Amino acid sequence: MTSIAAARDVPAPEERAHVSAYHKSLLQSPVFLGMVMFIGSEIMLFGSFFTAYFYIRFSHGEYPFGGFEIPKGTTGVNTAILVASSFTMHWALVSASRGRRLGLILGLGLTLIMGLTFLGLQMREYHALGFVPSDGAFPTTFFALTGLHGMHVFIGATLLAIAFVRACRGKYAADDHLGLEVTGLYWHFVDVVWIFLYTVVYLL
Repeated sequence: MTSIAAARDVPAPEERAHVSAYHKSLLQSPVFLGMVMFIGSEIMLFGSFFTAYFYIRFSHGEYPFGGFEIPKGTTGVNTAILVASSFTMHWALVSASRGRRLGLILGLGLTLIMGLTFLGLQMREYHALGFVPSDGAFPTTFFALTGLHGMHVFIGATLLAIAFVRACRGKYAADDHLGLEVTGLYWHFVDVVWIFLYTVVYLL
């Protein structure tokens, strides 16, 4: 039975108890709670931008109005990349909680690469759009929303780069990786915002 559990990578009862205790202490951490409150303020910030977008959009008939076109297909690929980065981030967090340095480093490295890839493809999309913010109400709100999100992805990528360097230097332990947890929470927030943004702006 022991060999079967090991083969399936099932945590031992002691390990599960340790992880549960760590997560309980995490929820009581002022730093973690501070990040939760910061994300709450960011939700309100994005909410104000989305409010402006919805007002502009529903005050016109055809969408996107003004004869503009937005690339749904290529941005869909970019969306898949960003969504996949949430899974690699989760892998990194799980590896950290179990003291597995290799998984932590690989997870962070892949997440960082996908985040930077997302930004690169977003810049490429901007170059190929054929319109700029000064061309009208729709371009203004489009660039404002996607640009605000892009700024958050850049901040997240910076945090990931710092976490990656620290992981390579062995700075994280199974019971001491608060900074990584905060980075992961922020990155998941960035991903969720983009899924909503892509659905609303590109698909609906």
